[in-house]
Formats: sequence, C-alpha cells, structure tokens
Amino acid sequence: MDPARIPCRCCGESFVKDYLILTKPRISTFVALTAAVGYRLAGGTDWTVLFWTLLGTTLASASSGVLNQYLERDADGLMNRTKNRPLPAGRLKPGEALLFGIACGAWGLALLAMFVNALAAILAAATITLYIAFYTPLKRVTPQSTWFGAVSGAIPPMIGWAAATGELGLGAWLLFGIQLLWQIPHFMALFWIYREDYARAGFKFAPVLDPEGGSTRIQIAIHSFSLLIASMLPTYFGVSGLTYGYGALIISSAFLLVGLRASWTLTERDTRRLFYASLAYLPAVFTLILVV
Repeated sequence: MDPARIPCRCCGESFVKDYLILTKPRISTFVALTAAVGYRLAGGTDWTVLFWTLLGTTLASASSGVLNQYLERDADGLMNRTKNRPLPAGRLKPGEALLFGIACGAWGLALLAMFVNALAAILAAATITLYIAFYTPLKRVTPQSTWFGAVSGAIPPMIGWAAATGELGLGAWLLFGIQLLWQIPHFMALFWIYREDYARAGFKFAPVLDPEGGSTRIQIAIHSFSLLIASMLPTYFGVSGLTYGYGALIISSAFLLVGLRASWTLTERDTRRLFYASLAYLPAVFTLILVV
C-alpha cells in the first residue's frame, strides 16, 4: 500500500469524515426527508415518533450505503468518480466498514421496532435487503438490477406512512409509485454520463450494454411520461386537492420536456440537465403535496 494512502489514526477529524462519507450523507438525508413526507401526508402529528422514524430510517439508509461500498470497494477503485472513497483509497479497512455498516443497520431497525412499529422496521429491513442482496450483486449481471435499486429507494415514504398509521394506505402506494418512476430517468442520466466508468467496473447498466443509447433513450422517455401520470394520481384518488394536481402537472410537464430532449440528443449537456432537474423534481412535488 502507498504510505500516502495509509489512514492516520491521529487525525481524528479526517477519520470521522471518512466514516461519514461511507454513509452517503446526502442520500441518507434525502431518504429521511421522503420518509417525513410519508409521515406527514398520512396525518402523523407526534413529533417524538417522527424523530425516531427519521433516525431509524437514516441509519438504515446509511447501512445500505456503507455495505454497498464494502462490497464494491474493488469496483470503486476502477472508477474515476469513486476511486477516492475511503475504502479504495485505503483510508479505512474493509473490516471496519463492514462492522460499521452492520451496526448502522442493526441500530436503525432496532430503533424503528422499539419506538415506532414493526411494519416500519420491516420496510426498512426490506430497503437494506433489496439494495445489498439484490441490487448490488446484480449490477454485474443484468441491467434489470436498476429496478431492484429503484424499489429499494422508493420504500422510505412508505416507512413514514407506516410510522404514522401502522399500515400502508393508498397514499403510501402513490408516493411509492412516484418515487419509483422518478428514479429511472434520474439513474439513466447518471449511468449515461459515467458509462465509461461503469464499463471499467464491469457494471451491466443499459448505457454500458447498449453504447448507441437506444435503450437509454426509450427508458428516459417512457418513464418521464409515466412519472407525469403517477404525479397526477394523488389528485385523481382524492389524496390531494386540485391545487396540487395543477402544480404537479406543470412541474411534471417541465420535467418531461427535459427528459424528452435528453432522450433525443443524449448529449452530456442535456443528460446532465436531466440529472439536475431530477434532483429538483422530487423535492418540488413532495413539498407541493404537503402544503396544498
């Protein structure tokens, strides 16, 4: 090992930062916020329950991020965008990451089971299982792995709903559908931008297997349109009002136009624009569904 890459245990701040990086904090925070949307839309009002829901969900998401990086540490070392992560860079040992990831998951599920309810804990366990036992290994086998990742990523609003009601009502499934479909154009844009990196790592994503982009174009276009329909369903089923419906129509139509342009050109500029638009889309729609 290069001495420059050996972790310095005396540098506590850097050491803690590397553990934080393992948890993918931006993703974990985003996951917690979508769980909060599910909790509030279901009518949850107990702030103590919400606190434990968010903490447990964040830890479960962190566990998925840590264990994913543990399993993919060699592949991460082959990609420019991930080679400086703590494990491939040698700043943390694999065993340390494995124990940390297991601890995060165990604490997250335990907190949900003890202070929220069993259903919330089961759903959180499902997110970890789908992400680690299915999505992560299948990335090297089939492009359909993306769906396992998308299902895992769409469960957090259901955790929040379950925390508020102890069951999964229609609204929980509508939030699940929106978040599920949103992930396909989001990830297709990311996969296309970094397709050379993913190819070096041996990941069999659609842009890697079909470098001409035909499959990527179709998936972006179809799911951007499907997302528009899914975003209107809360109004159709009476979960939210007409004001939300009009707002969601405007936001989703704008996103569809960005998606259609990206699917038509597949230029880096347009696919990056789609990726950034997807980062804004879900917070905009979920905020709208809560406030109107």
